[in-house]
Amino acid sequence: MISADHWLDTQFAPYNDSSKSSLMSFLFGPKFLTSILYQLSPIEDLELAKLLIRPGSLFLDDLSKSNNFTSEGYGKVNRVYIICEEDEGMPKEFLQWMIDNYPVKHVMKIKGADHMGMLSKPQELCDCLLEIAQRFA
Repeated sequence: MISADHWLDTQFAPYNDSSKSSLMSFLFGPKFLTSILYQLSPIEDLELAKLLIRPGSLFLDDLSKSNNFTSEGYGKVNRVYIICEEDEGMPKEFLQWMIDNYPVKHVMKIKGADHMGMLSKPQELCDCLLEIAQRFA
């Protein structure tokens, strides 16, 4: 469980659409971006993220209405999980829960990567993706 303190200056607000008043949006604040998502990424990428940030959705309403994954569909897909070892955005317990409950063929780790592995460790992420393509294609 993620505590309220974890979200720092993230703002949560209901959508303006009165017919869907239970829907929530969020907007990551500069402290959250700096401390949680981009803490090891290049400063240029962090600053660009601050300029381009837009409200997002938790998709709770969509997820509550979606069908469960089936063994016939989702179960046939080879899954590989890449763990960014310095990811402060996803609790390690939750990552392990996902791996345990949605079994994967392989787990890879990128040392020194924050939540934005494509920015903090792009070469290492590319290497992982190439290895996955070679092993499981």
